[in-house]
Amino acid sequence: MSRRIALVTGANRGLGLEICRQLAKNDFRVIQTARDPQKGQKAAKKLEKEGLDIIFHELDVTDPSSIDTIYDFVETEFERLDILVNNAGIFLDEEELAVKVAPGLIRKTMETNFYGPLMLSQKFIPLMERNNFGRIINISSGWASLTNMRGGYPAYRVSKVALNALTRMLSYELIDTNIIVNSMNPGWLKTDMGGPDAERSVQKGAETVTWLALQPNGSPSGKFYIDQREIDW
Repeated sequence: MSRRIALVTGANRGLGLEICRQLAKNDFRVIQTARDPQKGQKAAKKLEKEGLDIIFHELDVTDPSSIDTIYDFVETEFERLDILVNNAGIFLDEEELAVKVAPGLIRKTMETNFYGPLMLSQKFIPLMERNNFGRIINISSGWASLTNMRGGYPAYRVSKVALNALTRMLSYELIDTNIIVNSMNPGWLKTDMGGPDAERSVQKGAETVTWLALQPNGSPSGKFYIDQREIDW
């Protein structure tokens, strides 16, 4: 079988960049995407210098025409997509509270963190079905856990709760296919978003994504993971 094709969104830095690196090291052909083409191409060249097979393509996950463009590229170049990693995300809350947050802030966050993964999944699932193989990995957060839900950061939390709900719905609707859909919590990472005081490296955060991408046929779908173990929703 030819090498698997993986597409990673929001991958010009931080966790997304490391996900691309680990997937490429595991013999995936990786399509690294970013909204800013200059930053994305710079990041791709960095990985290419490490001897990794990386293809950069511009992608704004909030723009349906941008999603159409990358779909056409993938279908034309490879005729399939095996792995979709919905990593692109924004964090705008600062010290917001649900009792006073502006609805517009939630809407803007949802555009990237939820509607983007929804539109990409809807676009690529038929291609995965055509080839009888697919792994969709949604990058969620521990702050999305309803079991441990607290106050604060409502826009980010709600967007990731919605993403987890999408994981469950897609896994149920695709139960009779070879498309496996899971969410994962990378933990609090030392990135631009997580800040310097975070407790985990991007290398550690990306390991579960690679593990999920390598899952064999018949593996669990509709689950929530951290460090390769299932956690409560």
